Formats: sequence, structure tokens, C-alpha cells
Amino acid sequence: MTTTTRPPLSPLPPLLRRYRVDLVLLLVAVVWGGSYLSAKVLTEQASVTAVLALRFLVAAALLVIVWLVRRERMPSRRAVGVGLLLGATQASILWLETQGVAFTSATNAGLIISLTIILTPVLESVAGRRWLPRPFFVAAVLAVVGVALLVSGNGFAQPNVGDLLILAAALVRALHVTMLGHLTRARSDSTITLTLLQALVGAVVFTALDVPGLVAAVTTFDLAAWIGVLYLGLACSVFAFLAQLWAIRRTSAARASLLMGTEPIWAVLVGVSLGSETLGLVGAVGAALIIAGTFWGQRIEAGHRLRSR
Repeated sequence: MTTTTRPPLSPLPPLLRRYRVDLVLLLVAVVWGGSYLSAKVLTEQASVTAVLALRFLVAAALLVIVWLVRRERMPSRRAVGVGLLLGATQASILWLETQGVAFTSATNAGLIISLTIILTPVLESVAGRRWLPRPFFVAAVLAVVGVALLVSGNGFAQPNVGDLLILAAALVRALHVTMLGHLTRARSDSTITLTLLQALVGAVVFTALDVPGLVAAVTTFDLAAWIGVLYLGLACSVFAFLAQLWAIRRTSAARASLLMGTEPIWAVLVGVSLGSETLGLVGAVGAALIIAGTFWGQRIEAGHRLRSR
């Protein structure tokens, strides 16, 4: 009697296995797209620094529990330095974005922050001394034009201090994504440990900046506000930071920036479905351009990476 051995079951279908990193980055964009509505509501009830302090405190508390349960080893001196540096840039991004939105229009903010799609591959090319093909930048510009159309319902307002803050956020975000790849790829540093260090930096900095505002928020927030805080802390920080770092260690910063550049689409979908906003024909065309530019850029970047091996 002959027996046949069955091949081991694959944990994921081939298509999901092939695109799992891309899907994770898209999910990060979805989660961050939903953060605007929560942040907008919370900053109407408390200061920006208090909201950010709560966001990072919640994230740090959960990550400490995960770190202890998994019995992660103590980080090396280099890992501590990398985690603190990435924490500083991540905290800077969130502060600049949140403060900038308070002074400018959503249209300007959405358009300017999308410049990360172009700035990241430029920085990565400079750092790696290897330029991506020109069509990649055409695809990136196409995606940025899509964002401009998507958020142009009220027209582009005259630039102000808020626009400068958002531009600074785009520059720091591009730098952050590039550093994530170059400082963590092919390293044995724990993703959980690095993410915990980032959260601790934000928690310490924003708490120190506004203790009275933090106390006031804790004592006055209702159930709906705390649900928003948990969403920002758990989904937009713990999950998104872990997923972003995990994914970027397995792909390029340029590809990651394109995928996460779809964030405005999800922000608009959340606004339309939950915030009673409307999406006209121009906005729909913009969303289509973002999708087209993103996936075209993906294919160009993937082909370029394969040829460079």
C-alpha cells in the first residue's frame, strides 16, 4: 500500500503572499485616513498637545504590555538611538500636521502633505545614490495632481503659516519614511521594541509640553471622546506604526510612500460616509488619478528593484 504525502498548506494564497506588504501599507493609509475626523473632533475639546499626549500614552501603555508578554530582549545601544530618533521625527510630523490644519484649509493641507509622494523617492535616491526611472516621478506627480483635484472642492486658498507647517510636515514625513528603511532594513532589531521607543518619545514630549491641558482633557472627555482617543492611540499609532515599520523593512521607502499616499482617498470616504460630506465629479476624477498614479508607480518601482539585483 502506497501513501502519498500532501504538500504543506500555505498560510496565505499566492496572490495575498505576493502583495501582503502592499496590502499592509494600504491598510495603514486607510487607518490614517480615518484619523482626521477623530482628531478634528478631539482638538475642538482639548489642546493639540493634550490630544497628542493621550494618543501616545495609550499607544505606549499597550506596547509596554505587548513587549512584556512577548518577553522581548533589551534593545542594543544602537536600537535605542534609532528608536529615539524615529520617535522624534514621528512626533514632529504629528505636531506639524495637527497645528498646520488648525491654520490652513483642508484643501491646502491635503495637497501639500501629498508632496511626500515625490519627496520620499527623491530623498531615497539621494541616500542610495541610485535614481529611480523618470516614469516613476511622472506617476508620483499624477498622484499629487489627483490629490489636488480630490480636495479642491473649496478652491486653493492663499498660502499662510499653516501651509508652511504642513510643508514642513511633508518634508519630515519623507525623511522619516526614508530613515525607517535605511536604519532598520536587514537589522535584527525588534519591530515592537523600536515602535515602543517611538511611542515613549511622543508620550514624554507631549505630556511635558502640556500637563494642565492633559489633566483637563482626562477629566472632561466623555465616552465618545475616549473612543476617539483609543482609535488614535491603538489603530493609528500602535497598529499603524508597527505595520509601517514591518512593511518598510520589506520594501522600498519610495513604494511605501506611494501606497500610503492614498490616505486622502480614505479620508474623503470617511468624511462622505460619516461626516455628511459630498464628493463631486472633480473629486472622483482626483481619486481615480491617485489610484492610477499609485499602481503605475508600484509597477515601475518593482521592475526597477528587480533589475537592480
